[in-house]
Amino acid sequence: MNPVVIYTDGACKGNPGPGGWGVYLRSGPVEKDLFGGEAQTTNNRMELTAVIEALRALKRPCRVLMYMDSEYVRKGITEWLPGWKARGWKTAAKQPVKNVDLWQALDTLVSTGGHDIDWRWVKGHSGDAGNERADALANRGVLLIT
Repeated sequence: MNPVVIYTDGACKGNPGPGGWGVYLRSGPVEKDLFGGEAQTTNNRMELTAVIEALRALKRPCRVLMYMDSEYVRKGITEWLPGWKARGWKTAAKQPVKNVDLWQALDTLVSTGGHDIDWRWVKGHSGDAGNERADALANRGVLLIT
């Protein structure tokens, strides 16, 4: 499998408000930047959208190092998702899962993409070059719609 390093980030000006998502992908010498935005959204939705768009950009199964500064996304995909699915997309408190449309899309991409994904958290705004680049891309996404 082709190794790929991916950094994702989301941004929101107001929460809710105009938001953007950014993705920085690197595979060997090849680098790719992706970004987009939505007029009325939340930071968590943009964090999830960034990961979804990153996985959609992969054209064949890859060995992925997926970096994000969102514990919501990392814990959601690595810890909470199986329980949500078992409870019919309800939380442990029997409340509907927030952003269920995006969680379901991400679940489908992960389960059908054939990727070997290592989900990693990185502290945001701490000087990590990949995270800083994804953050800048997410902010470019906000500018697309403001």
